[in-house]
Amino acid sequence: MIKVLLVDDQQLIRQGLKALLELEPDLEIVGEAENGKVAIDLISQFHPDVVLMDIRMPIMDGVAATQHIQQNFPSVKILVLTTFDDDEYVKAAIQNGAMGYLLKDTPSEELAVAIRAVYKGYTQLGPGIVKKLLTQFQATPNHTPPAPPNLTELTPREKEVLRLIAIGASNREIAQQLYISEGTVKNHVTNILNRLSLRDRTQAAIIANTYLDYFNEPDE
Repeated sequence: MIKVLLVDDQQLIRQGLKALLELEPDLEIVGEAENGKVAIDLISQFHPDVVLMDIRMPIMDGVAATQHIQQNFPSVKILVLTTFDDDEYVKAAIQNGAMGYLLKDTPSEELAVAIRAVYKGYTQLGPGIVKKLLTQFQATPNHTPPAPPNLTELTPREKEVLRLIAIGASNREIAQQLYISEGTVKNHVTNILNRLSLRDRTQAAIIANTYLDYFNEPDE
């Protein structure tokens, strides 16, 4: 059972989320908080696995709460769920340790899938969020950061997978496009992250877009 804490300053939103998510047999809503400060207090009490975190809230917003939670409760996964897709909010949430960023109009079935994925340690970004995030981290024309070690050691298949990660494709979409199984895609993603010493697929997407020319070169 995945224990979930709901954090949103609007009670109606919390009630709606609770009603929808409690229909999922493997999700348990262990508590509700109206701001980041209350959420931090409830984490010590309920020990949630995943926190659904709003961004704009009184007293303590979602970014500050995410930073505090990651510093003091590193095993707790944060999934931001908000009506705002502002570039700065996206950047701040991810930089402070959020594992995902979805908009509140995300269908409940997709939200449940995202909670399960974040619980397992996978990054989840809603449609359009990847582009916003990459725009924020895009290298300037006069300064390209040094290439990560082992970049040239990626296999042709791993380069193909990384190209698709860069545009926000899911494992299922990558599998369909490359005509391989999702299990094989997961293995490739794991190998890429390990080879490049990256934390998650978001960092992989940033690397791929930063060195786009290299990844677009034909393989010999």
